[in-house]
Amino acid sequence: MLTITDHLLDSASYVPSPHFNERPVEEDISLLVVHNISLPPGEFGGSYIEDFFQGKLTSTSHPFFDEIRNVQVSAHCLIKRDGSVVQFVPFNQRAWHAGVSSFEGREQCNDFSIGIELEGADDLPYTEAQYVSLADVSRAIMKHYPAITPGHITGHEHIAPGRKTDPGQSFHWEKFKALL
Repeated sequence: MLTITDHLLDSASYVPSPHFNERPVEEDISLLVVHNISLPPGEFGGSYIEDFFQGKLTSTSHPFFDEIRNVQVSAHCLIKRDGSVVQFVPFNQRAWHAGVSSFEGREQCNDFSIGIELEGADDLPYTEAQYVSLADVSRAIMKHYPAITPGHITGHEHIAPGRKTDPGQSFHWEKFKALL
């Protein structure tokens, strides 16, 4: 069972991001949002995602990076293809992952949510290791932040419909929920 100490996963690598701020109400952590990311798009491995969330991505490394060079974004955690977990922002802080969003009539989901990125793409299968890690991380988060229940775990596509599509059609919600 994974544990959380001082709002950090004990087993995760901690790579601090400068892209976060205080939550309006720290005690209002009540949603977990699943995302995906790959940099460059559709490619896996390397340090580009970590560099991006730290504001250190160099636009000369790949042509796509020039498009996102000034974007300031972060997630609380990234689950890599091998299932390893990197944490960028402590859970009690507001990571910048959801953008314009709404859940059950509440706007600005960053204020009350935890964002977990899966290294992946909407149309490519996620790995078994990622599903297992996501379930393990989610259970630890639900234990530490009891307002987050299985019904308060959703995809970016569901809180920003028409704007976002992740984690996409390749993410098997039933499989993930069964692992919870």
